[in-house]
Amino acid sequence: MRYWPTILLALILAGLGLYLYTVELPQQESHERQDSTDKKVLLFEQQAITGLIVTTDRQQLVFARTPEHRWILTAPLNTEADQREIQNLIRALVTGTVARVVESQPTNLAPFGLDAPITTVTVIAGAAQDTFSIGESGPLSSTLYVLRESDRKVLLTNLAPKDFVNKTLMTFRRKDLLHLSQGDVDRIRLTYPSTEIVLYQGQEKPKSKWKLRYPVEAEADQTAVRTLLFRLEDLKAMGIIDPGPERDALAQTLAVPKVKITIQTTDGDQTVKLYQPNQTSGEAFAETSPAGPLYRINPATIKDLTKELFTFQDKRLLGINYPDITMLSVNTPTERYVLIHQQGEWILEDQPTAKLDQQATDLFVSRVADVPAEERVIKQAGPLAPYGLVAPAAEFIATGKDGKIAGKLSIGNHANGLAYAMGQRIPGIFQIRADLLTQIPSKKDLVGAHATTTPARR
Repeated sequence: MRYWPTILLALILAGLGLYLYTVELPQQESHERQDSTDKKVLLFEQQAITGLIVTTDRQQLVFARTPEHRWILTAPLNTEADQREIQNLIRALVTGTVARVVESQPTNLAPFGLDAPITTVTVIAGAAQDTFSIGESGPLSSTLYVLRESDRKVLLTNLAPKDFVNKTLMTFRRKDLLHLSQGDVDRIRLTYPSTEIVLYQGQEKPKSKWKLRYPVEAEADQTAVRTLLFRLEDLKAMGIIDPGPERDALAQTLAVPKVKITIQTTDGDQTVKLYQPNQTSGEAFAETSPAGPLYRINPATIKDLTKELFTFQDKRLLGINYPDITMLSVNTPTERYVLIHQQGEWILEDQPTAKLDQQATDLFVSRVADVPAEERVIKQAGPLAPYGLVAPAAEFIATGKDGKIAGKLSIGNHANGLAYAMGQRIPGIFQIRADLLTQIPSKKDLVGAHATTTPARR
């Protein structure tokens, strides 16, 4: 049996491996789990948390999680909670770590500010719960002493004071006046004392665009509508006046709203009315329902959300979108020519065989089509001479795919980087950026640009 030493060695190695696998590794994993647990402030898993009680020297706030995993305030009143604030509080406890255990079963809590804690948070997880008393800052400003009630240990933690100090009922109440996700909004109605504006989401695929339905049927300024939606998403209460005598008295001073905003979503309509009863004091208020609270809001919100029609109109003055242009007439004091788009290329009407620089021509036509009004000078075009529009510095006439004139843009006097202009899309006289006047190519430029960029044949 010359192989018995090898077999014995193999048995020893197998036994050692079995010992490591069944004894040492489980013990190491157990120690690591215990170390990880010892470093946790909160011993519950986040998804197991079903309730919270936050107690300060002023009040006690009770929160419950709904089956839809949203948080509501159940005491001292029943209302929706600020989801972000609740999640921040929970996240702080879940991610908080213990730097060291300062004392177990303490007899004197005063040195840690725990005899009169700043805040006490009770975390409920089904039938289980634990309470955390928040004391003073530790040796570092970013640390807090915490008393964990379940094991009566004073912990030095990395919890931040900002997550637990100066929290009030207003902190945890829902302050968003509208439930709003931009992608879910189909229609916006802005009702003013003397008029209204209606915007709706088009059905074009793959990317729909906002349009005006009233008082005109037209394309909308996409940036302006998105800005409006951001403003509505950010519409928050600075203070809340709940139903009662104070609310009733204030409601008597609110007559006609500065604006009533109605948004239509797949989940139904939401409405908010904005008031500014006293221009001198500047106070502003909002109402989302006749029986609900009144909300104090930032007075600047009134200005942000009371816009005239021009704000939401597509400000590209020409009046036709670039892809729909089949012919563009260009007239200046020194140039007159017509560009025609056929078979995917631009040609000159009077030189159809001349090869144009297609990239340069595309860029020029798109600039004409997309030039926006920067400011409105007058709503309806009156005398044109003061603006240099009797004999324009440049005039563009665009024809659509149906062969009819669909766009017109005239540019007059210019100074300080701006020029007066009027177009077919919106009535009135406007100011545009004057740089378009310096970007109008001559016929020679259009043909010459192609010649200089085309390699000579050999």
